[in-house]
Amino acid sequence: MNSKKFLAVVGVVWFLTNLGKNRTGRFSKDMIVLSLLAASVSLAGLIAVTYNDTPDYAYVTYITSMWVWLGAAYVVVHSIRLVHGSASIWLAGNYFIAVCIIQCIMALWIDSSVELKQAIDAVIEQGQDFLNSYKVERLYGIGASLDVAGSRFAAALVLLAFFQIFMENTCFRSLRFIYLLAFVFIAIVGNMIARTTTVGLLLALGYLFYKSDIWRLKLSAESRKLWLYLGGVLLITTPLCFYLYQQDAIFRSNLRFAFEGFFSLIEKGEWQVSSNEKLQNMYVFPDNVKSWLIGDGYFSNPYNIDPYFTGRFIGGYYMGTDVGYLRFIFYSGLVGLAAITAVLWKACLICRSRFNTEKELFVLFLLVNLLVWFKVSTDIFLIFALFLMVNQDENDAYNRKISIANENTL
Repeated sequence: MNSKKFLAVVGVVWFLTNLGKNRTGRFSKDMIVLSLLAASVSLAGLIAVTYNDTPDYAYVTYITSMWVWLGAAYVVVHSIRLVHGSASIWLAGNYFIAVCIIQCIMALWIDSSVELKQAIDAVIEQGQDFLNSYKVERLYGIGASLDVAGSRFAAALVLLAFFQIFMENTCFRSLRFIYLLAFVFIAIVGNMIARTTTVGLLLALGYLFYKSDIWRLKLSAESRKLWLYLGGVLLITTPLCFYLYQQDAIFRSNLRFAFEGFFSLIEKGEWQVSSNEKLQNMYVFPDNVKSWLIGDGYFSNPYNIDPYFTGRFIGGYYMGTDVGYLRFIFYSGLVGLAAITAVLWKACLICRSRFNTEKELFVLFLLVNLLVWFKVSTDIFLIFALFLMVNQDENDAYNRKISIANENTL
Protein backbone atom coordinates (compact mmCIF):
# COMPACT_ATOMS: atom_id res chain seq x y z
CA MET A 1 0.00 0.00 0.00
CA ASN A 2 1.26 3.46 -0.91
CA SER A 3 -0.32 6.91 -1.04
CA LYS A 4 -1.74 6.63 -4.57
CA LYS A 5 -3.26 3.20 -3.88
CA PHE A 6 -4.78 4.46 -0.65
CA LEU A 7 -6.27 7.46 -2.44
CA ALA A 8 -7.55 5.19 -5.21
CA VAL A 9 -9.44 3.05 -2.67
CA VAL A 10 -10.90 6.20 -1.12
CA GLY A 11 -11.77 7.41 -4.63
CA VAL A 12 -13.72 4.24 -5.46
CA VAL A 13 -15.70 4.47 -2.21
CA TRP A 14 -16.32 8.19 -2.74
CA PHE A 15 -17.41 7.66 -6.34
CA LEU A 16 -19.84 4.87 -5.42
CA THR A 17 -21.24 6.99 -2.59
CA ASN A 18 -21.84 9.93 -4.94
CA LEU A 19 -23.28 7.55 -7.50
CA GLY A 20 -25.81 6.31 -4.97
CA LYS A 21 -26.73 9.79 -3.78
CA ASN A 22 -27.10 11.46 -7.17
CA ARG A 23 -28.40 8.48 -9.17
CA THR A 24 -26.91 10.01 -12.31
CA GLY A 25 -23.86 7.81 -12.78
CA ARG A 26 -22.80 6.97 -16.31
CA PHE A 27 -19.62 5.91 -18.03
CA SER A 28 -18.08 8.34 -20.48
CA LYS A 29 -17.48 6.94 -23.95
CA ASP A 30 -14.05 8.56 -23.93
CA MET A 31 -13.12 6.82 -20.69
CA ILE A 32 -14.26 3.49 -22.07
CA VAL A 33 -12.03 3.96 -25.13
CA LEU A 34 -9.14 5.05 -22.89
CA SER A 35 -9.62 1.94 -20.74
CA LEU A 36 -9.63 -0.30 -23.81
CA LEU A 37 -6.36 1.26 -24.98
CA ALA A 38 -4.83 0.72 -21.51
CA ALA A 39 -6.06 -2.87 -21.63
CA SER A 40 -4.26 -3.27 -24.97
CA VAL A 41 -1.01 -2.22 -23.25
CA SER A 42 -1.62 -4.93 -20.64
CA LEU A 43 -2.50 -7.47 -23.32
CA ALA A 44 0.66 -6.71 -25.31
CA GLY A 45 2.71 -7.16 -22.14
CA LEU A 46 0.91 -10.41 -21.27
CA ILE A 47 1.57 -11.83 -24.75
CA ALA A 48 5.23 -10.86 -24.50
CA VAL A 49 5.87 -12.41 -21.08
CA THR A 50 3.84 -15.52 -21.91
CA TYR A 51 5.48 -16.17 -25.27
CA ASN A 52 8.97 -15.49 -23.90
CA ASP A 53 8.26 -17.26 -20.58
CA THR A 54 9.50 -14.39 -18.40
CA PRO A 55 8.38 -13.23 -14.92
CA ASP A 56 8.44 -9.49 -15.75
CA TYR A 57 4.84 -8.26 -15.40
CA ALA A 58 5.78 -4.57 -15.28
CA TYR A 59 3.19 -3.40 -17.83
CA VAL A 60 0.81 -6.35 -17.72
CA THR A 61 -0.98 -4.49 -14.93
CA TYR A 62 -1.08 -1.16 -16.78
CA ILE A 63 -4.89 -1.08 -16.93
CA THR A 64 -4.93 -1.37 -13.13
CA SER A 65 -2.28 1.33 -12.78
CA MET A 66 -4.29 3.68 -15.00
CA TRP A 67 -7.39 3.32 -12.84
CA VAL A 68 -5.36 3.69 -9.65
CA TRP A 69 -4.17 7.07 -10.91
CA LEU A 70 -7.70 8.04 -11.99
CA GLY A 71 -9.11 6.99 -8.61
CA ALA A 72 -6.48 8.99 -6.75
CA ALA A 73 -7.09 11.99 -9.04
CA TYR A 74 -10.83 11.70 -8.31
CA VAL A 75 -10.11 12.22 -4.59
CA VAL A 76 -7.79 15.17 -5.25
CA VAL A 77 -10.19 17.00 -7.59
CA HIS A 78 -13.22 16.42 -5.37
CA SER A 79 -11.24 17.61 -2.35
CA ILE A 80 -10.43 20.79 -4.29
CA ARG A 81 -14.16 21.14 -5.02
CA LEU A 82 -15.00 20.81 -1.31
CA VAL A 83 -12.45 23.49 -0.38
CA HIS A 84 -13.11 26.00 -3.17
CA GLY A 85 -16.68 25.23 -4.15
CA SER A 86 -15.58 24.20 -7.63
CA ALA A 87 -12.71 22.52 -9.44
CA SER A 88 -10.95 23.80 -12.54
CA ILE A 89 -7.77 23.45 -14.57
CA TRP A 90 -6.47 26.57 -12.85
CA LEU A 91 -7.09 25.30 -9.33
CA ALA A 92 -5.91 21.71 -9.95
CA GLY A 93 -2.85 23.03 -11.77
CA ASN A 94 -1.95 25.34 -8.91
CA TYR A 95 -2.12 22.49 -6.41
CA PHE A 96 0.14 20.44 -8.68
CA ILE A 97 2.65 23.30 -8.88
CA ALA A 98 2.52 23.74 -5.09
CA VAL A 99 3.33 20.04 -4.59
CA CYS A 100 6.34 20.35 -6.93
CA ILE A 101 7.61 23.39 -5.02
CA ILE A 102 7.24 21.56 -1.70
CA GLN A 103 9.10 18.55 -3.14
CA CYS A 104 11.96 20.82 -4.24
CA ILE A 105 12.11 22.47 -0.81
CA MET A 106 12.10 19.07 0.88
CA ALA A 107 14.92 17.90 -1.42
CA LEU A 108 17.10 20.83 -0.31
CA TRP A 109 16.17 20.21 3.32
CA ILE A 110 16.86 16.46 3.14
CA ASP A 111 20.22 17.17 1.52
CA SER A 112 21.21 19.57 4.31
CA SER A 113 19.96 17.52 7.29
CA VAL A 114 21.37 14.07 8.04
CA GLU A 115 18.68 13.46 10.67
CA LEU A 116 15.83 14.26 8.28
CA LYS A 117 17.44 12.17 5.53
CA GLN A 118 17.66 9.16 7.81
CA ALA A 119 14.05 9.62 8.96
CA ILE A 120 12.73 9.89 5.37
CA ASP A 121 14.82 6.94 4.13
CA ALA A 122 13.50 4.77 6.97
CA VAL A 123 9.85 5.08 5.91
CA ILE A 124 9.83 5.96 2.19
CA GLU A 125 11.36 3.94 -0.66
CA GLN A 126 11.93 6.10 -3.73
CA GLY A 127 15.14 4.91 -5.31
CA GLN A 128 17.50 6.28 -2.68
CA ASP A 129 19.10 2.83 -2.32
CA PHE A 130 20.27 3.12 -5.92
CA LEU A 131 21.57 6.64 -5.31
CA ASN A 132 23.45 5.60 -2.18
CA SER A 133 24.77 2.29 -3.55
CA TYR A 134 26.19 3.82 -6.73
CA LYS A 135 27.11 7.10 -5.00
CA VAL A 136 25.01 9.12 -7.43
CA GLU A 137 25.23 12.68 -6.16
CA ARG A 138 21.83 14.20 -6.71
CA LEU A 139 18.97 15.50 -4.62
CA TYR A 140 15.70 13.75 -3.94
CA GLY A 141 12.57 14.85 -2.16
CA ILE A 142 9.50 13.08 -0.81
CA GLY A 143 7.94 11.39 -3.83
CA ALA A 144 10.46 13.10 -6.10
CA SER A 145 13.47 11.12 -7.23
CA LEU A 146 15.33 10.31 -10.44
CA ASP A 147 13.75 10.81 -13.86
CA VAL A 148 10.18 10.16 -12.73
CA ALA A 149 10.47 13.39 -10.75
CA GLY A 150 12.15 15.09 -13.71
CA SER A 151 9.24 14.40 -16.06
CA ARG A 152 6.78 15.77 -13.50
CA PHE A 153 8.84 18.89 -12.92
CA ALA A 154 9.00 19.29 -16.71
CA ALA A 155 5.20 19.14 -16.79
CA ALA A 156 5.06 21.73 -13.99
CA LEU A 157 7.29 24.10 -15.97
CA VAL A 158 5.14 23.95 -19.11
CA LEU A 159 2.07 24.43 -16.90
CA LEU A 160 3.65 27.55 -15.37
CA ALA A 161 4.48 28.85 -18.84
CA PHE A 162 0.90 28.29 -19.97
CA PHE A 163 -0.42 30.05 -16.85
CA GLN A 164 1.74 33.08 -17.67
CA ILE A 165 -0.14 33.50 -20.95
CA PHE A 166 -3.48 32.47 -19.44
CA MET A 167 -3.18 35.09 -16.66
CA GLU A 168 -3.09 37.96 -19.16
CA ASN A 169 -6.88 37.98 -19.35
CA THR A 170 -7.70 37.21 -15.73
CA CYS A 171 -7.69 38.88 -12.34
CA PHE A 172 -4.61 36.79 -11.43
CA ARG A 173 -2.19 38.64 -13.70
CA SER A 174 -0.86 40.60 -10.71
CA LEU A 175 0.63 37.30 -9.50
CA ARG A 176 2.89 36.90 -12.52
CA PHE A 177 6.08 37.72 -10.66
CA ILE A 178 5.37 35.06 -8.02
CA TYR A 179 4.68 32.44 -10.68
CA LEU A 180 7.92 33.31 -12.46
CA LEU A 181 9.78 32.89 -9.17
CA ALA A 182 8.20 29.44 -8.89
CA PHE A 183 9.23 28.72 -12.49
CA VAL A 184 12.89 29.57 -11.89
CA PHE A 185 12.96 27.74 -8.55
CA ILE A 186 11.59 24.49 -10.03
CA ALA A 187 13.88 24.84 -13.06
CA ILE A 188 16.98 25.06 -10.85
CA VAL A 189 16.19 22.62 -8.04
CA GLY A 190 14.30 20.27 -10.38
CA ASN A 191 17.43 19.87 -12.48
CA MET A 192 19.42 19.15 -9.34
CA ILE A 193 17.04 16.23 -8.76
CA ALA A 194 16.77 15.09 -12.39
CA ARG A 195 18.09 16.77 -15.51
CA THR A 196 15.05 15.51 -17.41
CA THR A 197 13.49 18.72 -16.04
CA THR A 198 15.38 20.50 -18.84
CA VAL A 199 12.91 19.08 -21.39
CA GLY A 200 10.11 21.05 -19.75
CA LEU A 201 12.30 24.13 -19.33
CA LEU A 202 13.11 24.27 -23.05
CA LEU A 203 9.52 23.58 -24.09
CA ALA A 204 8.23 26.22 -21.67
CA LEU A 205 10.66 28.89 -22.90
CA GLY A 206 9.86 28.01 -26.52
CA TYR A 207 6.14 28.34 -25.78
CA LEU A 208 6.63 31.73 -24.10
CA PHE A 209 8.72 32.97 -27.05
CA TYR A 210 6.04 31.86 -29.48
CA LYS A 211 3.00 33.16 -27.59
CA SER A 212 4.55 36.52 -26.70
CA ASP A 213 5.44 37.15 -30.36
CA ILE A 214 8.97 38.09 -29.36
CA TRP A 215 10.22 36.31 -32.48
CA ARG A 216 8.22 38.79 -34.58
CA LEU A 217 9.55 41.73 -32.56
CA LYS A 218 5.94 42.78 -31.96
CA LEU A 219 5.52 42.70 -28.21
CA SER A 220 2.23 43.72 -26.63
CA ALA A 221 2.21 45.60 -23.33
CA GLU A 222 1.47 42.35 -21.48
CA SER A 223 4.28 40.49 -23.27
CA ARG A 224 6.79 43.21 -22.45
CA LYS A 225 5.69 43.01 -18.83
CA LEU A 226 6.19 39.22 -18.89
CA TRP A 227 9.79 39.45 -20.04
CA LEU A 228 10.54 42.37 -17.72
CA TYR A 229 9.24 40.32 -14.80
CA LEU A 230 11.34 37.35 -15.88
CA GLY A 231 14.37 39.61 -16.10
CA GLY A 232 13.61 40.87 -12.60
CA VAL A 233 13.40 37.31 -11.25
CA LEU A 234 16.76 36.48 -12.84
CA LEU A 235 18.28 39.64 -11.34
CA ILE A 236 17.25 38.30 -7.94
CA THR A 237 18.10 34.63 -8.34
CA THR A 238 21.36 34.90 -10.33
CA PRO A 239 23.36 36.81 -7.65
CA LEU A 240 21.91 34.50 -4.98
CA CYS A 241 23.00 31.40 -6.90
CA PHE A 242 26.42 32.96 -7.53
CA TYR A 243 26.85 33.69 -3.81
CA LEU A 244 25.82 30.16 -2.79
CA TYR A 245 28.04 28.72 -5.53
CA GLN A 246 31.04 30.49 -4.02
CA GLN A 247 30.20 29.87 -0.37
CA ASP A 248 28.59 26.41 -0.24
CA ALA A 249 30.44 23.39 -1.65
CA ILE A 250 27.31 21.21 -1.61
CA PHE A 251 25.25 23.79 -3.51
CA ARG A 252 28.12 24.21 -5.98
CA SER A 253 28.21 20.46 -6.62
CA ASN A 254 24.43 20.27 -7.07
CA LEU A 255 24.36 23.27 -9.39
CA ARG A 256 27.19 21.90 -11.53
CA PHE A 257 25.33 18.60 -11.82
CA ALA A 258 22.09 20.36 -12.74
CA PHE A 259 23.62 22.48 -15.51
CA GLU A 260 26.74 20.49 -16.35
CA GLY A 261 26.45 21.17 -20.06
CA PHE A 262 26.31 24.94 -19.59
CA PHE A 263 29.29 24.93 -17.24
CA SER A 264 31.22 22.85 -19.76
CA LEU A 265 30.29 25.27 -22.54
CA ILE A 266 31.50 28.25 -20.52
CA GLU A 267 34.70 26.65 -19.18
CA LYS A 268 35.75 24.45 -22.12
CA GLY A 269 33.93 25.97 -25.07
CA GLU A 270 32.06 22.74 -25.83
CA TRP A 271 28.94 21.01 -24.62
CA GLN A 272 29.94 18.02 -22.51
CA VAL A 273 27.64 16.07 -20.21
CA SER A 274 28.77 12.92 -18.41
CA SER A 275 25.55 11.10 -19.30
CA ASN A 276 25.84 11.81 -23.04
CA GLU A 277 28.20 8.90 -23.71
CA LYS A 278 26.06 6.59 -21.58
CA LEU A 279 22.95 7.68 -23.49
CA GLN A 280 24.63 7.08 -26.86
CA ASN A 281 25.58 3.56 -25.81
CA MET A 282 21.97 2.94 -24.76
CA TYR A 283 20.67 3.19 -28.31
CA VAL A 284 20.69 -0.57 -28.84
CA PHE A 285 18.11 -1.97 -31.25
CA PRO A 286 16.55 -5.45 -31.53
CA ASP A 287 18.30 -7.80 -33.96
CA ASN A 288 15.35 -10.04 -34.82
CA VAL A 289 11.77 -9.70 -36.07
CA LYS A 290 10.22 -11.30 -32.99
CA SER A 291 11.71 -8.69 -30.66
CA TRP A 292 10.59 -5.87 -32.95
CA LEU A 293 7.00 -7.15 -33.07
CA ILE A 294 6.18 -8.56 -29.62
CA GLY A 295 9.36 -7.93 -27.63
CA ASP A 296 11.42 -10.13 -25.33
CA GLY A 297 9.21 -9.78 -22.25
CA TYR A 298 11.83 -7.97 -20.16
CA PHE A 299 11.43 -4.39 -18.95
CA SER A 300 13.73 -4.62 -15.93
CA ASN A 301 17.17 -6.19 -15.74
CA PRO A 302 16.46 -9.97 -15.90
CA TYR A 303 19.34 -10.67 -13.51
CA ASN A 304 17.35 -8.90 -10.80
CA ILE A 305 14.01 -10.65 -11.37
CA ASP A 306 14.60 -13.94 -13.21
CA PRO A 307 16.77 -16.62 -11.54
CA TYR A 308 16.56 -18.76 -14.71
CA PHE A 309 17.87 -16.12 -17.11
CA THR A 310 20.96 -17.38 -18.93
CA GLY A 311 21.61 -14.53 -21.35
CA ARG A 312 24.57 -12.18 -21.42
CA PHE A 313 24.89 -10.10 -18.27
CA ILE A 314 24.52 -6.38 -18.85
CA GLY A 315 24.42 -3.96 -15.93
CA GLY A 316 21.55 -1.55 -15.46
CA TYR A 317 18.51 -2.32 -17.60
CA TYR A 318 17.63 -5.06 -20.08
CA MET A 319 19.98 -4.80 -23.07
CA GLY A 320 21.68 -1.94 -21.22
CA THR A 321 19.16 0.67 -22.38
CA ASP A 322 16.98 3.05 -20.42
CA VAL A 323 15.74 4.84 -23.55
CA GLY A 324 11.96 4.86 -23.27
CA TYR A 325 11.14 3.91 -26.86
CA LEU A 326 13.63 1.04 -26.83
CA ARG A 327 12.61 -0.32 -23.42
CA PHE A 328 8.99 -0.54 -24.54
CA ILE A 329 10.04 -2.24 -27.79
CA PHE A 330 12.24 -4.77 -25.97
CA TYR A 331 9.43 -5.41 -23.51
CA SER A 332 6.39 -5.82 -25.78
CA GLY A 333 7.52 -4.82 -29.25
CA LEU A 334 6.23 -2.11 -31.53
CA VAL A 335 2.74 -3.30 -30.68
CA GLY A 336 3.23 -2.44 -27.01
CA LEU A 337 4.93 0.87 -27.83
CA ALA A 338 2.03 1.83 -30.11
CA ALA A 339 -0.49 0.88 -27.42
CA ILE A 340 1.01 2.99 -24.63
CA THR A 341 1.53 5.90 -27.04
CA ALA A 342 -2.14 5.63 -27.99
CA VAL A 343 -3.15 5.87 -24.30
CA LEU A 344 -1.30 9.16 -23.86
CA TRP A 345 -2.50 10.43 -27.25
CA LYS A 346 -6.13 9.65 -26.36
CA ALA A 347 -5.80 11.28 -22.94
CA CYS A 348 -4.48 14.40 -24.68
CA LEU A 349 -7.35 14.38 -27.20
CA ILE A 350 -9.98 13.97 -24.47
CA CYS A 351 -8.59 16.95 -22.55
CA ARG A 352 -8.30 19.05 -25.72
CA SER A 353 -11.90 18.37 -26.67
CA ARG A 354 -13.18 19.15 -23.17
CA PHE A 355 -11.16 22.26 -22.42
CA ASN A 356 -10.89 24.51 -25.45
CA THR A 357 -9.21 27.37 -23.59
CA GLU A 358 -6.45 25.12 -22.31
CA LYS A 359 -6.02 22.81 -25.33
CA GLU A 360 -2.44 23.98 -26.01
CA LEU A 361 -1.47 22.92 -22.49
CA PHE A 362 -2.27 19.27 -23.12
CA VAL A 363 -0.26 19.22 -26.35
CA LEU A 364 2.68 20.49 -24.30
CA PHE A 365 2.17 17.66 -21.78
CA LEU A 366 2.16 15.11 -24.59
CA LEU A 367 5.32 16.61 -26.09
CA VAL A 368 7.05 16.41 -22.70
CA ASN A 369 6.35 12.69 -22.57
CA LEU A 370 7.33 11.95 -26.18
CA LEU A 371 10.60 13.87 -25.81
CA VAL A 372 11.47 12.34 -22.42
CA TRP A 373 11.19 8.88 -24.00
CA PHE A 374 14.30 9.63 -26.06
CA LYS A 375 16.19 9.49 -22.75
CA VAL A 376 14.24 7.49 -20.15
CA SER A 377 11.14 5.32 -19.84
CA THR A 378 8.47 7.03 -17.79
CA ASP A 379 5.02 8.37 -18.52
CA ILE A 380 3.06 11.31 -17.15
CA PHE A 381 -0.41 9.83 -17.38
CA LEU A 382 -0.92 10.87 -13.75
CA ILE A 383 -0.86 14.50 -14.94
CA PHE A 384 -3.57 13.78 -17.51
CA ALA A 385 -5.50 11.83 -14.86
CA LEU A 386 -5.70 14.92 -12.65
CA PHE A 387 -7.27 17.03 -15.39
CA LEU A 388 -9.46 14.22 -16.72
CA MET A 389 -11.35 14.39 -13.42
CA VAL A 390 -12.16 18.09 -13.88
CA ASN A 391 -15.68 18.84 -15.11
CA GLN A 392 -15.87 20.77 -18.40
CA ASP A 393 -18.86 22.97 -17.49
CA GLU A 394 -17.40 23.74 -14.07
CA ASN A 395 -14.07 24.72 -15.63
CA ASP A 396 -15.76 26.99 -18.19
CA ALA A 397 -17.79 28.64 -15.42
CA TYR A 398 -14.64 29.25 -13.37
CA ASN A 399 -12.86 30.78 -16.38
CA ARG A 400 -15.81 33.11 -16.98
CA LYS A 401 -15.79 34.05 -13.30
CA ILE A 402 -12.16 35.14 -13.22
CA SER A 403 -12.53 36.91 -16.59
CA ILE A 404 -15.51 38.88 -15.24
CA ALA A 405 -13.48 39.72 -12.15
CA ASN A 406 -10.76 41.00 -14.48
CA GLU A 407 -13.21 43.23 -16.34
CA ASN A 408 -14.49 44.60 -13.03
CA THR A 409 -10.92 45.32 -11.96
CA LEU A 410 -10.23 47.18 -15.19
